[in-house]
Amino acid sequence: MFFRVKKSGPRQYLQIVENRWEQGGSRQRVLTTLGRLEELREHGALDSLLRSGAKFSDSLMVISRHKQGESLEVASRRIGPGRIFERLWKETGCREVIEGLLRGRQFEFSVERAVFLTVLHRLMDPGSDRQADRWREGYSIEGVGDLQLHQLYRAMGWLGEELPMAEQCDMTRFAPRCTKDRIEEELFWRQRDLFSRLDLVFFDTTSIYFEGNGGETLGAYGKSKDHRPDLKQMVVGAVLDQDGNPVCCEMWPGNAADVKSLIPVVDRLRKRFGVGQVCIVADRGMISQETLRELESEQRGWKYILGARMRKHKEVRDEVLSVPGRYRVVRPKGKSKKGPSPLKVKDVVIDGRQYVLCLNEDQARKDAADREAILAALREQLKQGEKSLIGNKGYRKYVKSTGKRFEIDEKKVREEARYDGKWVLRTNTDMSMDELALKYKQLWMVENLFRSVKSILGTRPIYHKRDDTILGHVFCSFLALVLMKELQNRIEQKGYELEWNDIIRDLDRLQEIEIEQDDKRFLLRTEAAGTCGKVFQAAGVALPPTVRQVA
Repeated sequence: MFFRVKKSGPRQYLQIVENRWEQGGSRQRVLTTLGRLEELREHGALDSLLRSGAKFSDSLMVISRHKQGESLEVASRRIGPGRIFERLWKETGCREVIEGLLRGRQFEFSVERAVFLTVLHRLMDPGSDRQADRWREGYSIEGVGDLQLHQLYRAMGWLGEELPMAEQCDMTRFAPRCTKDRIEEELFWRQRDLFSRLDLVFFDTTSIYFEGNGGETLGAYGKSKDHRPDLKQMVVGAVLDQDGNPVCCEMWPGNAADVKSLIPVVDRLRKRFGVGQVCIVADRGMISQETLRELESEQRGWKYILGARMRKHKEVRDEVLSVPGRYRVVRPKGKSKKGPSPLKVKDVVIDGRQYVLCLNEDQARKDAADREAILAALREQLKQGEKSLIGNKGYRKYVKSTGKRFEIDEKKVREEARYDGKWVLRTNTDMSMDELALKYKQLWMVENLFRSVKSILGTRPIYHKRDDTILGHVFCSFLALVLMKELQNRIEQKGYELEWNDIIRDLDRLQEIEIEQDDKRFLLRTEAAGTCGKVFQAAGVALPPTVRQVA
């Protein structure tokens, strides 16, 4: 039975209706009409009816008495993160792979549970590993109740543990092959099918600084993307397949330039995952003449789609951006708001070197608006004569000095306007302009994931002092990315467009409250608010009942 609103002209009537099986089909039958909905609400009759009916429902009685403060609240646990990510942990194969590699090893605690707890902590509450064992106290997570902080560290040490010499054939010059490499490879082969390919890979890097000296080999002073040149750092590179799924991560000392790391990483990638011909897609920071020569050498002959620095590369700045001709509109497949937006592209060839000039008009308008906002604020400051504010980095590039005063550099303003909404690609592939532009546009997936590593997953700073625990620490963030992307894939398959921050917030709000009434214990689930219901549906996880008796 259920309530139904029946419209009759301008009026609405509340009815109690039941479904009945008649003549091979379901039929609805009106049991009674309670009256006009407006009048029932106005006189409080509907609330009285529901309170009266609640006496005959154990679940409703538990809820009602709890709201009235007539029950004892024993404990509460957040249940959303554990239920969702535990399911993904199992179905991606992470749990089985880790347990398989641990077979025959003797630990006095569950290493697999320690790794999962660390990964879940990175997803939900970014912070140092020192907080994970305290953080778990407010959550319902299978099998982690007795874990201690030193055991979490030992689990990370196992992830970074050096493999036997017989398995060191494709080690890097910075670090030997370790347990995390085996996990990456087994996860890859589990998920690969006859139709999956790894001939196009996305590659990007980020730096992570240490609170201390770093490990035995990991940790060196270098160009800091975190603006902390005073601290030693390491560089982390991530490889994604053409669908944006994480494949592996690599780590090396912070004094190694990005362009120096690309070649050995891809060499190793091909050996580890059986990659044949490869097309590398990488951001502007990866391009250099040395890298291009190596990529195009007879030894390798790799295909690439690389971003070109528009302002620093003279050929791009003076020639590519100035080539006349009309743009062609490129429309990506799919309609997702998060995917590549419509582009305009122009093919440019200079002395046999192929470039593609790309224009996103929405981004161009945003760039122009942002610059105009800076200029408006700058003009106001110049009127007031507050020269100290000229040191602002956003102001400085638009200001010139005439000797006695500062004024806006209109030539610089016009120069900057040339770059609005544009980027330039350098390639040696035989792809069409349309395909080239859209493939490179997918690089947003990599950059978005790296923002997740730094902001959402809280990988930095690192306090560990040993290479193995450092490798394990970063790899836990990589596994978090695996779960994150798997959940995003399932959400997209359902046709939902949900923001990651909303997902995490709403999952974190879902609780089960243990209450005591009449010498009985019940678990009372809070409302699945916001995105929570859709996330559970996408992940294939059933929400627990609103009320269930446990003792």
